[in-house]
Amino acid sequence: MSPGRVAGLLLAAGGGSRYGGPKALIVLGGQLLADRGVTVLREGGCVPVAVVLGAGAPGVIRQAESLTSTLIVMNPDWRTGIGSSLRAGLTALAATEAAAVAVVLADMPWVTPAAVCRVIGGADAASLAAATYDGQRDHPVLLGRDHWPGVAALALGDTGARPYLEAHADQVRLVPCEDIASPRDLDTPAQD
Repeated sequence: MSPGRVAGLLLAAGGGSRYGGPKALIVLGGQLLADRGVTVLREGGCVPVAVVLGAGAPGVIRQAESLTSTLIVMNPDWRTGIGSSLRAGLTALAATEAAAVAVVLADMPWVTPAAVCRVIGGADAASLAAATYDGQRDHPVLLGRDHWPGVAALALGDTGARPYLEAHADQVRLVPCEDIASPRDLDTPAQD
């Protein structure tokens, strides 16, 4: 199958219980994490970009400058974990012409557009890929459209695409990104 358009999916619905509030509303380097994630996906080559919101959604919509040209997906079940956000995002993107989707988490602000670009290279509907950092698989993750139903079926609770990627490990293209990004996430205010 020939390469096609790759959508971007920012998962930004969590309540940030360890952080003390929704991480999408954290300002880091003068920029909301929601805006930062959208920028990373856009500059990495993703069109369209969808953002899944839940906790703090009204505040994110009001404050985030980049959401005007994104597909906003509301996840009323955000409390159940990242699995419901991933399912909501994939469902919304099914109405687009995207052949694949690059998934990024709002609380991983050191993932870069260069990492997204590297992971999505040559993507088509059958693709599976993941960034690696010192040999460990992490985000961004690329999910070809052919895999979306299987990913959605296994994305439950606090589990996203990991079970599906593990079950299809022989198909996952591993893309070293430690030279251009970091998988570090923000769990507590002391980390920023």
